[in-house]
Amino acid sequence: MTKIFIHDIHERDLVTSVFLVKDKITAMAKNGKPYLTIRLMDKSGEIEGRVWDNADEVAASFDKDDFIAIRAKASVYLGKMQLIIAQLKRVPDAEVNLADFLPEATRPVEEMCAEFDLLLESIDNPWLRRLMALFREDEPFMALYRTAPAAKGMHHVYLGGLLEHSLSVASLVERIVPQYEHLNRDLLIVGALLHDVGKVREMTYARAFDYTDEGKLLGHITIGVEMVHEKITQIDGFPGELGMLLKHMLLSHHGQYEFGSPKRPKTIEATVLNYLDDMDSKINGIRTHINKELDNGARWTAYHRLYDRYFYRGEEEGVAPALVQAQAPPVVNASEPELPGISSRPAVPDRREARPSFQNNPFAVLMEK
Repeated sequence: MTKIFIHDIHERDLVTSVFLVKDKITAMAKNGKPYLTIRLMDKSGEIEGRVWDNADEVAASFDKDDFIAIRAKASVYLGKMQLIIAQLKRVPDAEVNLADFLPEATRPVEEMCAEFDLLLESIDNPWLRRLMALFREDEPFMALYRTAPAAKGMHHVYLGGLLEHSLSVASLVERIVPQYEHLNRDLLIVGALLHDVGKVREMTYARAFDYTDEGKLLGHITIGVEMVHEKITQIDGFPGELGMLLKHMLLSHHGQYEFGSPKRPKTIEATVLNYLDDMDSKINGIRTHINKELDNGARWTAYHRLYDRYFYRGEEEGVAPALVQAQAPPVVNASEPELPGISSRPAVPDRREARPSFQNNPFAVLMEK
């Protein structure tokens, strides 16, 4: 069976292909008849499937994280593509190519690892340099660190996402350190690379991305602080205050208690890390949402539930929809008088509305960093 990827599905297509089951839910229709909702995925994205007939019997034939072959018709409902499934059967793991079903970072992993190594070589502080060397020399850890996603559903949701996100935050650190005096660059770089390190044990990603028991009970912040403390204890004489400052950055990088942060940032470096991490995760999440709909021809995306808004994607050819370029204002002929009450200066948009609020923000409360 030829694999049909989710991003290639269009309205009214007849789809015969294999997908990975991310989730399944049996519900009751208004007429009292049960129906089945299945969240399907492959490396190109996710799509919802519906089974209207014999829902209970069909649901019993497969489980979450199984591969299933379906025959379905694609249709758009409330602005979102879905599959109306006519037939379905479970497919043994041995008959599928796993690489077709788990999304991967667009950057090559080896390239990202080389960038990681360059950052480690740039650390001047001998204690922080030795700490990062211990993580780098830990092969089982690195195998997870270079593979793990950064979250289950909000940002960098693909294999290699954790490493890509960590490097992106570190890159932002390099850009902001020259802007402000007396920032501890080495501490910020290490904080950027380790702030989400607990996700290597918080998440499982052999199939659809989900949380481990340890992740559900402890969370990546607690796990990450434990991992850093364990490495620090292997370094004789490691300065107690330096270790405390680094742990504080991990404990406070979510910013506020209501966002799952055990502590609020109380150092300049912790504050910087909080904002850079938040910015990188949000931009990646918005871009991912926009890029899911590049081929539908619409100027606006579908509604994003956690952001509580639609996003404008534009329609210019050759321009990334997430970064639609502003047009240059027309040249005003100095000899022509301006019309009364009309300025030739282009209006400056009020950017306050676009700035994420940190109070009563449903996205921030639910956001998985």
